[in-house]
Amino acid sequence: MRILGINGVFHDPAAALVVDGRVVAAAEEERFSRRKHGKRPVPFSTWELPEQAARWCLAQAGLSPADLDLVGYSYDPAFVEPGLAGHDADWEELRTTYAQRAPHFLRTALPGLDTGIVRFVRHHVAHAASAGLAAPFGDPGDPGDTAVLVADGRGESLSSLAGEYRDGKLVELATQRLPHSLGLLYEEVTEHLGFARSSDEYKVMALASYGEPRFLPRLAGRVAATGDGGFRTDPVAWEDYAPRRTGELLPEHADLAASVQRLVEGVLLELAGWLHEQTGQRRLVMAGGTALNCVANTRLFAEGPFDEIWVQPAAGDAGTALGAALHLAAEFGEPAQRLSGVDLGRGFSDEEIHAWLERAKVPYERPRDLAATVAQSLAADEIVAWFQGRAEYGPRALGHRSLLAHPGHAENLERLNDVKGREQFRPVAPMVPVERAAEIFRRGPIPSPYMLFVHEVAEDWRPRIPAVTHVDGTARIQTVDAAREPLLAGMLGEFEARTGLPVVVNTSLNTAGRPMVDDPRDALECFGASPIDLLAIGPFVVRRQR
Repeated sequence: MRILGINGVFHDPAAALVVDGRVVAAAEEERFSRRKHGKRPVPFSTWELPEQAARWCLAQAGLSPADLDLVGYSYDPAFVEPGLAGHDADWEELRTTYAQRAPHFLRTALPGLDTGIVRFVRHHVAHAASAGLAAPFGDPGDPGDTAVLVADGRGESLSSLAGEYRDGKLVELATQRLPHSLGLLYEEVTEHLGFARSSDEYKVMALASYGEPRFLPRLAGRVAATGDGGFRTDPVAWEDYAPRRTGELLPEHADLAASVQRLVEGVLLELAGWLHEQTGQRRLVMAGGTALNCVANTRLFAEGPFDEIWVQPAAGDAGTALGAALHLAAEFGEPAQRLSGVDLGRGFSDEEIHAWLERAKVPYERPRDLAATVAQSLAADEIVAWFQGRAEYGPRALGHRSLLAHPGHAENLERLNDVKGREQFRPVAPMVPVERAAEIFRRGPIPSPYMLFVHEVAEDWRPRIPAVTHVDGTARIQTVDAAREPLLAGMLGEFEARTGLPVVVNTSLNTAGRPMVDDPRDALECFGASPIDLLAIGPFVVRRQR
């Protein structure tokens, strides 16, 4: 069956195509529209169909809209309960109407589409399927049975789902109705601290490492697990906690971030403990925006009851496009092919990249050994833009659309944050060969290919790789497997040969407020507008002219 998945509610619009159980393509609309998270000016900031992403997914498979068997839309308006919407209650009726009319909007965007094949898939079920049906567990004979935990801001009328997958079928064990929501709680403190709601929550997680959870006792009386797979989040008077002026960050703000972070971690640990008792499963998969909290994920791994944890790399709402398609495939008896990577977006041939370079009229070269050329540049403490293969699906740059730098110079953290226009308290991440990871990084799971856990940096390595060691001694690592990423692994090997360090700084190839670059034009624009020394794009390099 040929099934297109669509996320077009809230934020992060995306499309994914599953053919005969295999994920053929998946991409976020922001990579095409260049509007981060798919947001437009209010009131339409939360509703955008992934028209370009959907058309690209179909083109990637050589299909037309008329060739599709099913379309899964990752929101079911039939499950909306009016009055539970919280901060955006005024828009609930309009949002529901929009979702109900989505099949007709899709037909306009995809001429030839039969609206009768569109199926609504509940938001949290789509999240669950994106993890439970895609996790790369076991050998081909392994049914992939696993516990599943979904937590985010909100779906139709829920904010979490706990259950398990048995023989490819979801068994729901507990859900949490709105207005109680861990995701909305985190959104509220994000907004209170002066950051963008439903966008900058990761900044709060980074800021938390600078503080002490001294507000935790006060907050704990309002937020707690309820012992039945759910939790309560009573309203918090945020104005009583560390008010912030524009541009101001004080220790008390970091303390508030640390308090909420620790609070959410504790609730998730209790939910995981309850779920383990109910299912007896040794494996856990996670999705939903809360699952992008890599600090909480590591506590679940290190202190929780499960032996293995796999987090959907596109755990936010973009991933529900994939989940909707996988859920429908499973309903029709098509087992999913497990994900081996998330390079599911656009890719470009050497000829296409060459044509862009010629069109841009920039000097370029085609080195005999690209990995060695880039490693030499990095060893000389230059910043490299790395554009290779198909784009990543999800919010992390994983060596396909990345900015690279030398990890041995502490000032490179400030330097990269300046290049990207980011706050200086935010860390950058290391990539490391999977076979070297355990000697440098502790506590978190290895392999860790998707930057979804933090690891403690070994004491003797912290002074050697200060640019990627956060203030609390941790790093959000990406392990690189040479069998899957030979060019990336080759570059790391060449860099170690020159510096003695098997680690390179990896952060996303974009600047503040902009999505990650996706096509060669984006890459050339970012290189031209930023103090980047070398652009490695396909087999070519473009050097900064001095």
